[in-house]
Amino acid sequence: MFTQDQPRLRNWINGQFVDVVASGSEQAGKTIPVTSPYNARVIGHVPLSTTTDVAIAVAAAQAAFPAWSSRTIKDRAAILIKFHSLLTKHVDQLADMVVLEHGKNKAEAIASVLKGQETVEYALSLPQVVQGKMLEVSRGISCYDTRVPLGVVASVVPFNFPVMVPMWTLPIAIAMGNTMVLKPSEKVPFTMTKIVELLKEAGLPDGVVNLVHGTADAVNALIDHEDVKAVTFVGTSHIAEMVSQRCHKLNKRVLALGGAKNHMISAPDCNLEMTSTDVVNSYSGCSGQRCMAATVLLTIGQQQELVDKIVAKSEALRPGSNAGEVGPVIDQASVDKITRYINEAEASGARILVDGRPWTKNHSEGFWVGPTVILHSNKQDAALHDEIFGPVLSILAVDTAEEALAIENANPYGNAACIYTSSGATADHFVKRFSAGMCGVNIGVAVPREPFSFGGWNKSRFGNHCDITGDGGVEFFSMRRKVTTKWVPQENASWMS
Repeated sequence: MFTQDQPRLRNWINGQFVDVVASGSEQAGKTIPVTSPYNARVIGHVPLSTTTDVAIAVAAAQAAFPAWSSRTIKDRAAILIKFHSLLTKHVDQLADMVVLEHGKNKAEAIASVLKGQETVEYALSLPQVVQGKMLEVSRGISCYDTRVPLGVVASVVPFNFPVMVPMWTLPIAIAMGNTMVLKPSEKVPFTMTKIVELLKEAGLPDGVVNLVHGTADAVNALIDHEDVKAVTFVGTSHIAEMVSQRCHKLNKRVLALGGAKNHMISAPDCNLEMTSTDVVNSYSGCSGQRCMAATVLLTIGQQQELVDKIVAKSEALRPGSNAGEVGPVIDQASVDKITRYINEAEASGARILVDGRPWTKNHSEGFWVGPTVILHSNKQDAALHDEIFGPVLSILAVDTAEEALAIENANPYGNAACIYTSSGATADHFVKRFSAGMCGVNIGVAVPREPFSFGGWNKSRFGNHCDITGDGGVEFFSMRRKVTTKWVPQENASWMS
């Protein structure tokens, strides 16, 4: 496993690690500790970048843009081919870093790196995907279009997937000819510091990708910088909306992905074994810290046998970092939030079928909450409506399909929804009526695989109305230049004959 003795991280600017500016503002030179969720021990210190630090990074990206954008897309993709190879070579090391700083189990960490690789692979295909169109639109007049990069773009990423989420934006953005300043979460800063070194080893020119550490001040400085042409953000809906509004006031392109409350609906004809296994994997995998975790199960009718299987499989889960085990949550604030929702549900009359709170007491170190299954009788319970971001499943029995759909549709988010059934007609009925951008049939975590793009609806997405990966990412990270041509016949064209 990756270990270091509390290193002090540095920004990555113009192809090298640099210290933050030590003066000029109140937080200049300050750091905050990074802790491992497994034992709460400090594993490093991350600097708080100031407006000056951000400006230095943006200047490096701006200086690199003319040369980088003038290269052909096939040339840029060739560097990403080498980067893809290096990611594969270092997958085990990167996964160990994810385990250490985030708390995923090893199998989940490896899977998250490989899922990030899929977006890199999509970016490798862009020379064959993004060709412009050309058409003779009338006699002697033709139109064609090309894609033009935006310039310097910023990407602000969350803690829950230290490799995968940055790979949603970085490969497509730079393949399209942009340069980037990326701010990783201050809770998981290590993994991306290794990624930028691999990019340099792959031959990426200095300044094309830069890394700045920090918190809200660094994010605001990126948004406000006049040379930053577009911003992507992934985090809570509350902050995503704030980021979107701040960018819109500056007439700046923005795509901000927020939170979710994803619903699963089990029809009476669902396969009990498959459904119970998938439900448990969905809500407890990655300790429930993913925006695609489905955490509300609506059973159409009383499906006691299904509930019993879910309870039995949840009770069998154990804490740890091995495959099939459930890791810790990110920090103490998460523990407090998760347990508060469980306590409130219990106080309102809900039955706690599986109680994960003892995990907190049984671990003297780290941030632990075990898989929890709550059977609700009150539709107003907060745990049924709010994003908890932990391994908590809420179950509510409803009488009809229409009632289940009404609950799902009333959800202000719109990330994902799933129907469990053995009937194609039933699946089609629900999928057409879900209010969600990503829908699953017998798949609780319905993450699209490339080339299909990732993105939700409603309050799960703010800003430009396109997805963040696939063709949505291409659209976001480029502009279309349309050209209309007309040529006057030469007066003397005898040379042609």
